[in-house]
Amino acid sequence: MTSRTPIRFNAFSMNAASHQSPGLWRHPLNRSQHHNRLPYWLELAHLLERGLFDALFIADVLGVYDVYQGSPDAAVRGGVQVPVNDPLLIVPAMAAVTRHLGFGVTFSLTYEHPYPFARRMSTLDHLTDGRVGWNIVTGYLDSAARNLGLGRQLGHDQRYELAEEYLQVLYKLWERSWQDDAVNRSGAGTSYIDPSKVHPIGHHGEHYQVPGIHLCEPSPQRTPVLFQAGASPRGQAFAARHAECVFISGPTQTVLKGLVAGLRQALRDAGRQPEEQLIYAQALIIVAPSRAAAEAKLADYRRYVDVEAALALLSGWTGIDLSNLRGDQVIEYLENDAGRTALASFTRSDPNRQWTVAEAAEFVCLGGRGPVLLGSPGEVADQLEEWLDATGIDGFNLTYAVAHEDLSAVVDLLVPELQRRGRYRQAYEGGSLRQQLFGQGDRLAPRHAAHRAAI
Repeated sequence: MTSRTPIRFNAFSMNAASHQSPGLWRHPLNRSQHHNRLPYWLELAHLLERGLFDALFIADVLGVYDVYQGSPDAAVRGGVQVPVNDPLLIVPAMAAVTRHLGFGVTFSLTYEHPYPFARRMSTLDHLTDGRVGWNIVTGYLDSAARNLGLGRQLGHDQRYELAEEYLQVLYKLWERSWQDDAVNRSGAGTSYIDPSKVHPIGHHGEHYQVPGIHLCEPSPQRTPVLFQAGASPRGQAFAARHAECVFISGPTQTVLKGLVAGLRQALRDAGRQPEEQLIYAQALIIVAPSRAAAEAKLADYRRYVDVEAALALLSGWTGIDLSNLRGDQVIEYLENDAGRTALASFTRSDPNRQWTVAEAAEFVCLGGRGPVLLGSPGEVADQLEEWLDATGIDGFNLTYAVAHEDLSAVVDLLVPELQRRGRYRQAYEGGSLRQQLFGQGDRLAPRHAAHRAAI
């Protein structure tokens, strides 16, 4: 029997002209070339809040996709996530014109010391009234490492080891350095801050030395909501300790169901409960008043796809130069230091499906590694219910082919249908992002690893 679990939506975007659908920047209705102007983001924030989305999740990279043909040329020609602007700087403007929408920002911890980053996120949490989250990434592009003074990026597992200490520093700064009542706002007395209630964290680790206090007083959430997208075994273990929301991507229900099962088991092994973590799966929704209209829209989109740019994108995700393989060759799994989840989703995650290079490139041309769900509002709602109930996910991370056309159609056509079915909320409950997601207050759950970061 179909459950009545509410379906949740995030929007998946990037401060770039091309994100998950290479070539669609050329579509005459696409607005994404205006990503470097605030009106683009303010319009999107208004749209998503009207659609009662949980959050706008903003992806980011610090390098270019230069694995394909051993050169960045294909990625640069196709605008594959380049040029790309900082995701954090656009958030305060969007927060100023919304009241409830959350903002998940991507930041790669590998290339910046945790002390200034802690201040930047606390500042964002203050300015958004507690509506910010952090997507924890360790990086997957060697080009980023080279431009930041390293010969190549750290190994896959080394990046997670670094991340563990990075999180310990942040938890000490965010959760333990300042007591809630350290700042005197009454105007009485002569001390603005009680020094006895502000504590140096005294962190002396393998990678970081942070002896002093956090520079910010406690923000509404203290620690921003923690997002994470790694689904390798090491990534799942990391997510089980730290993540409150996990983003997964896969082309089939089999892939997603396996990822969800692994994440849920890892969460139990870490001593946390399933309700302490939400799992969102990537998808592109093409919805129109009728199926015929949706199919016509898809056919129109396919006229603009850029297969070479898709190969450059997929090569960067997997760390495999796909220009060395024929289009009819089956993609095989191998261990490397790129993003292992992307490669696994087209190889060993679904034993019932083998993908050739050409098939995988065609698939990611529209919506990246998630499925394309197409049809009338009723048909798409049926598909969403089926995917959610078959895989165990909590919601969808919705990408787009044409900005803001596709998400506008979701808000105007699909959300009302889901509300009519009782599968989508009717209004925001209010409060911080963490409160809206979990209904348990502004702060991290008591069993979270942050509370074991002693100073």
